[in-house]
Amino acid sequence: MIYFPSLHQYLSKPFLFLLFSSPPSSPLSLQSLTFPSTTKPIPLHIHSSKPLHAKCSSTTPTSEPDPLHTRPFSTLKIAIIGFGNYGQFLAKTIVSQGHKVLAHSRSDYSHVAKKLGVSFFLNPHDLCEQHPEVILLCTSIVSTEQVLKNLPLERLRRSTLFVDVLSVKEFAKTLLLDVLPRDFDIICSHPMFGPQSAKQSWKDLFFVYEKVRIGNESSRVQRCEGLLGIFQSEGCKMVEMSCEEHDRFAAGSQFMTHTVGRVLDMLGLDSTPINTKGYETLLDLVENTCGDSFDLYYGLFLYNKIALEMVERLDLAFDALRNELFCRLHHVVRKQLFENGEKGKSLQEIGYQNGAALASGSNALRSQDVIVPYEFKGKISESVDGSSKLKIAIVGFGNFGQFLAKTLARQGHSVLAYSRTDYRDVARKLGVSFFSDANDLCEEHPEVILLCTSILSTEKVLKSLPFQRLKRSTLFVDVLSVKEFPRNLFLQHLPSDFDILCTHPMFGPESGKNGWNGLPFVFDKVRVGSDERRLARCNSFLDTFAREGCRMVEMTCAEHDWHAAGSQFITHTMGRVLENLELESTPINTKGYETLLKLVENTAGDSFELYYGLFMYNVNAMEQLERMDFAFESLKKQLFGRLHGVLRKELFGNSEKFEVLLENSVERIGAAFLSSSESVKIS
Repeated sequence: MIYFPSLHQYLSKPFLFLLFSSPPSSPLSLQSLTFPSTTKPIPLHIHSSKPLHAKCSSTTPTSEPDPLHTRPFSTLKIAIIGFGNYGQFLAKTIVSQGHKVLAHSRSDYSHVAKKLGVSFFLNPHDLCEQHPEVILLCTSIVSTEQVLKNLPLERLRRSTLFVDVLSVKEFAKTLLLDVLPRDFDIICSHPMFGPQSAKQSWKDLFFVYEKVRIGNESSRVQRCEGLLGIFQSEGCKMVEMSCEEHDRFAAGSQFMTHTVGRVLDMLGLDSTPINTKGYETLLDLVENTCGDSFDLYYGLFLYNKIALEMVERLDLAFDALRNELFCRLHHVVRKQLFENGEKGKSLQEIGYQNGAALASGSNALRSQDVIVPYEFKGKISESVDGSSKLKIAIVGFGNFGQFLAKTLARQGHSVLAYSRTDYRDVARKLGVSFFSDANDLCEEHPEVILLCTSILSTEKVLKSLPFQRLKRSTLFVDVLSVKEFPRNLFLQHLPSDFDILCTHPMFGPESGKNGWNGLPFVFDKVRVGSDERRLARCNSFLDTFAREGCRMVEMTCAEHDWHAAGSQFITHTMGRVLENLELESTPINTKGYETLLKLVENTAGDSFELYYGLFMYNVNAMEQLERMDFAFESLKKQLFGRLHGVLRKELFGNSEKFEVLLENSVERIGAAFLSSSESVKIS
């Protein structure tokens, strides 16, 4: 990963703009990047705090009241400048409330406007001559300055209210104060929703605003409240805060949300037959952000002073996570090569234990169409009474083992448990018989051994079990998050007359706390005896999950690992990267940002050992890590490539003009000097 030093400190140096100032017609100038106030660097995590309520201030000279402005503003004449998707989205609701809406845009949207009940004007002069009470700027961030400077402000009534809806606020505030006459009112606002997130309604969605400049006259105050009332009447959560505070929160929430959404979109994530809740949230995030243009995202980056810091922090967090994975992997390899005293251990065996060579790549199915998962119906053989219960021994009685035991015991199964840690008190409360000695447990002859150990400890625990004390044909079941690894492990170490069922309940204590209904349970009958009793036992075990409403999906271990690397591993990776950023809730959370916070909450409870196991024992995980790295690097190249283009245009484009001016100045000075010399000679 490339670490980019902070650029904003250089972009805001005054001498650049004094030397290379752009003409007013310039569509985008670096002057837009400067702000009147300077702030200290934001700390490494965004702290939520109470909104700063801005007081309405008036710098407008008093004037004779306009007869048209003496009435209450129950309805307003609102002109929307920029009638693209967002302008049309707002217009639909504003018209429905009975306000008169005008619109202007460079593109001809007269047909769309007619359907919405909006008067459309191609010429801004014609629109301004209609004397709208409110100008609502719905332009893109990068075009706002040019559009605003091209408006015939002299054709508007004095004291017209200007409102912007940009996603960055300090830039908009500075621009409006700089360009607009002092007798125009200004509200900087940000409806923190759009056509996708608010397609149902605006209820409970945030509307952030600052009354930058509002005149003292009651008519102007009423007009301001009338405009805000449009959003309040739709159920928006109205938040008044300064533009500076908005941008600080937005950099940590909105910009981060769009960044993560774009990185995931570049990965081309697809829904799988075994989506977890966490992966579903990522797919929703991509859907909510991919509809926005790159110009919007670039504007969030370019015009928010804190955005670059967030890119740097995300870069560092991803690097730190990757380094932690590779350091752990390096330690394991060194231990195997130099500290393991077993003779004859081949490098291929070492590669297998590190999730590489022996987990047959040729068998790793890459097409989602190869195996079609089907719903398990929980049917058992007619010779087995459906009410018969199983004796199930849980090996590894930590959080997940206890989580499963609670449901198994409630269903009436006889549940035993063994763990290195003494959980006898917990077991007693759950109605489980606890054993601190594996020999004692196996001598109880359980029908099913349910391995609930961590990925990293599974091999060691399995080898330590006294198989000879179990009944022949005992059914062994694992619940690991990777499947090819335990499958190969079972086939290698278990006696050939033991049955094997590899499963993955794709939920846990957090995601399954309100029930298992609709949650996926993946299984592969790796080796189950053909006699009716053993088939019935396997189906009876599966039925314990089907009875709870799980979506039963049968697929091979190889197919599971392919899907899981693209969903579960990516979900945990993104959750851990965001956790390192220490993101916190803000007073203006968007739906997308809430998704990120929920993702962190769902993954933060899992140990690093679980995550490392997903990486170590899934042959597809390294590929996914590399793809994420490449996607993030590509996004940074897009951002900094565009920024580089702006800088070159400013520096070199204006320097050519400067050189021409300098040459002309030198010629004039030279001519004056020669003239002066001649005068001296004559005298």
